[in-house]
Amino acid sequence: MTQLRWGTPDALRRLLCEVVSWKSMTLTEGEREFSFKVTAKLKELTYFRENPDHLGLHDADLGRRFVTALYKHPDATETIVLISHFDTVNTEEYGDLQEYAHLPEELTKLLHSRADELPEEARQDLLSGEFLFGRGTMDMKMGLVMHMGLLEKATVERWPINLILLTVPDEEVNSSGMRAAVQKLLELKEKHQLTYKLFLNGEPVFTQEPGDRNYYVYSGSIGKIMPAALFYGKETHVGEPLSGITAPYIASFLTQRMEWNTALQESEKGEQTPLPVTLQQKDLRLEYSAQTPYRSAALYNVFLMKRNAGEIMDIFEKVALKAAHICNEAYKEICSEQNVSPVGEVRVLRYEELEKHAIRKFGAAFVAGIKDYVQKKAEWDDREKSIRIADALIIKCQELTPAIVLLYAPPYYPAVNSSEDELVAECIEYVKQQGFEKFGLPVNQVHYFNGISDLSYVNYQDAGDGWIVFKENTPVWCSSYSIPFDEMTKLQAPVLNVGPFGKDAHKRTERLHIKSAFEEVPALVEGMVKMLAKKHLMVSGATS
Repeated sequence: MTQLRWGTPDALRRLLCEVVSWKSMTLTEGEREFSFKVTAKLKELTYFRENPDHLGLHDADLGRRFVTALYKHPDATETIVLISHFDTVNTEEYGDLQEYAHLPEELTKLLHSRADELPEEARQDLLSGEFLFGRGTMDMKMGLVMHMGLLEKATVERWPINLILLTVPDEEVNSSGMRAAVQKLLELKEKHQLTYKLFLNGEPVFTQEPGDRNYYVYSGSIGKIMPAALFYGKETHVGEPLSGITAPYIASFLTQRMEWNTALQESEKGEQTPLPVTLQQKDLRLEYSAQTPYRSAALYNVFLMKRNAGEIMDIFEKVALKAAHICNEAYKEICSEQNVSPVGEVRVLRYEELEKHAIRKFGAAFVAGIKDYVQKKAEWDDREKSIRIADALIIKCQELTPAIVLLYAPPYYPAVNSSEDELVAECIEYVKQQGFEKFGLPVNQVHYFNGISDLSYVNYQDAGDGWIVFKENTPVWCSSYSIPFDEMTKLQAPVLNVGPFGKDAHKRTERLHIKSAFEEVPALVEGMVKMLAKKHLMVSGATS
């Protein structure tokens, strides 16, 4: 039998350290190079040397590529898709140890001389010798490495089930890699006559509270959406403040009512979404002057479980209408006290209303030109472009001001959940039983992975028009940002996340539990996949 390259805990650990050393922070050259490196690594396997067409590099955006690696058993149609991302967040917080952030063995050793500088829980974990520190160890290169090891075993042992390893860039910002991969998954399905049975992610396990030592599997992934608002007041000189109304004044009423608003919190299956918060609030002017600030913007973070974009916009609009009413009343009272006339009432309108108004006034070509102009600003990301398009339109339509324009800014992660699926329930029961029997590991089910994941772009279930509301109120839709909603509905298979245990993702104390990563979870996932393969054999044997 062929010797396994990654078949032992030590071999997996060496592979992880190599993969972590390939720096791949989002939107860097390292991220663009990573897909070539992992493809070269997979080409070392005999199966892909013999079947080079089963290994592919595919365009995402901005020179970035995602990787697909298909193990196809000649007699199997049932297929498990193994999903991971390879981009990481940046490393500035490591300070003078930044050069070691991608060298887990070296960093872990160095931290022993600085153990007293670490938070107490991280210090204890370091001294225990049970954790490996470093950027990407937990989030989420170990998930990719585990999938690589699983894929190798399947090709050597010829498991009677198909596997697709899919690893993508950009999960940390816009998930452009996964959004681009949706179409490729459909193409592979048709080309090889595959039946997708499970989308299996390897995102890490997060603690539920300080000191938590339980292990979790996730039967869904929380959603995230970003309602945004453009505030347009009336400009004036600071010497005549009530001859206008400032955008920060208007914004204060909405932001206060959006922050921690329980109307935008969901509860499902005993779990609860975090409360909404403001991610950004800023003046749109680029220079200082004695003119009052009359244009500003805010981005709000909202998590989802069952709601879609249409439902969130309805709630957002109600909150904004209430905020505008209170703002107008307070403004009128001040004007009355100062014996001046108000400059107008703040109105609320959705971006789609603003765009339709601008098209009626100037024509579709004019509006398209504004969008093209904004899109050429390479220094602006999709969030900035969204705000600037709305800003440019309302500057041309000041008859609508003062106003609060409601819109969506990317990214949007629809929530996905397979807790009621029979196959997922069977997989979770297997992990629970085997985890306890083999490792004494207490395994618990969580219905929604709360770290946000690329599982959001498969098994799409929204039968309503929520996605249409998102499309119509996202200024950059189909220019620099889109979501393949129609294609996502064709990727109908349950989702599950089973990954290694770790702590402090996105922190300088990011670390991976060694036994969980290299022994426990790979064994549990391997056994689970073999269980599904055996079940497939029994079913096909019974029907043949």
